[in-house]
Amino acid sequence: MPGSDLLSHFQNINTWKSKGTRAPHKPLLILMALGEMQRGNTGFIPYTSIEPKLKDLLIDFGPYRKSYHPNFPFTKLANDGLWQFNKPDLLNTRQDYSSKFLRDHDLQGKFPDEVAQQLKQNPDLLRSVAENILEQNFPETLHQDILDAVGLDISVTPATQLIKRTRKRDPLFRESILRAYEYQCAVCGFSVRLRHQLLALEAAHIMWHQAGGPDVEVNGLALCATHHKLFDMGAFTVTEELKMLVSDEVNGIGAQDWLIRHDGKSIKPPQKKAFYPNPEYTAWHVNEVFKGGYRDS
Repeated sequence: MPGSDLLSHFQNINTWKSKGTRAPHKPLLILMALGEMQRGNTGFIPYTSIEPKLKDLLIDFGPYRKSYHPNFPFTKLANDGLWQFNKPDLLNTRQDYSSKFLRDHDLQGKFPDEVAQQLKQNPDLLRSVAENILEQNFPETLHQDILDAVGLDISVTPATQLIKRTRKRDPLFRESILRAYEYQCAVCGFSVRLRHQLLALEAAHIMWHQAGGPDVEVNGLALCATHHKLFDMGAFTVTEELKMLVSDEVNGIGAQDWLIRHDGKSIKPPQKKAFYPNPEYTAWHVNEVFKGGYRDS
């Protein structure tokens, strides 16, 4: 299989979709396995090793849920032709298996030999696969955090860039959002320039680009780089009424100044009511990105 075909194969994995609900289980498992391969481990990886690591990744970078299921992608990725098992006769990948079953039977998984061989022989292809998985599923603010969490280094730019098939973004989105919010962070009012250059002020998607969020004013917030990162991580969210809600799991040095003191307060609204965030997009962020529960008023 040529490298471009393998890249397309990874791009087209079947992920569960329902009205914008995020399901990053397979992408996170792939990134974890790529990290293992980059460190020289091309053999089977025990589910007992994958389970705690993948669960932590789902907690940190997936939507908030009452329970997390690393067992699902461990079996279902095989249906995409990108995963195989040490004991294939024990599994019907059209069915669900509990973590207990996978642990008790010492199930192990890895990329198929043909896939592993191509990735091992072509580090640029491995990096391109990782870049595309990140680009398709997570905002750029989270990319390095995820790479660090799975121990994957893609800092070397591929000599030959393989074609990416991700949806194109509107290059004017940032300017339209910053103009709508009068070139200030909607949370803290940050607006610093070096001569004529605006510094560290960014346009944040409320409903992520990767989830189909459009490049329009009603799906954007002007945020300083710090609040953009905190917003994408789910440390806070914004309601339909433009109230800022901070996760009850936020803590540590700086939490009071950057987040907690803003809890329950209104963010700076855009200059026109026509630019106010669409409730559909704020509801998506509350359900799919915001972590933990609400703080006491």
